[in-house]
Amino acid sequence: MTYADALALQRSLVDERRAGRVGDVLLFVEHPHVLTLGVRGDGGRSHILAEADALVSQGVDVYETGRGGDITYHGPGQIVGYPILDLKPDRCDVHRYVRDLEDVLIRAAADCGVDAARVAGLTGVWVGDEKLAAIGVRISRWITSHGFALNVSTDLGYFDMIVPCGIADRGVTSLARLGRAAERALVEDRIVARFCEVFERVLVAPAPVA
Repeated sequence: MTYADALALQRSLVDERRAGRVGDVLLFVEHPHVLTLGVRGDGGRSHILAEADALVSQGVDVYETGRGGDITYHGPGQIVGYPILDLKPDRCDVHRYVRDLEDVLIRAAADCGVDAARVAGLTGVWVGDEKLAAIGVRISRWITSHGFALNVSTDLGYFDMIVPCGIADRGVTSLARLGRAAERALVEDRIVARFCEVFERVLVAPAPVA
């Protein structure tokens, strides 16, 4: 799904969730090559290393997002998760929400045989000095959007176009690079299970279409 379409879908679901017409939703998407900018400072534009014509020639779009954080890359082989959750009444804590997302991904990585962890002072999920999953969220009146990106079999060469998340002295990695190649659907299943566990939710099957 293109980033623009995913952004429009999230905004629609945020409105639906706020109105109580849908329950909590966890979207999984895979984007074509795209760089996304956060709201901190210049959003990360100064951390784009590639020239504009190089981005065009490789089919890489650039989008402003409205989420927190700095610049990151999304592309094939990456699981991008967008939770649309109502954090009221008992989870109205931004820092807790981000830590909970990290916890979900750390547990899911462990299910895939990877010992991931937090790094003090930095957001995301790390294996040593390399980021396995990035997190950037938006919370509006305690309804969440945006979320996380977990590198499964991502071509990490695309991260050379930027300073990922504005952190120059650390790298990025993927499950495949760590020797833990797994089917995307299996990794998604583990994320769902761990998400329900951490956020104390029950997975509900979609209603049949009439």
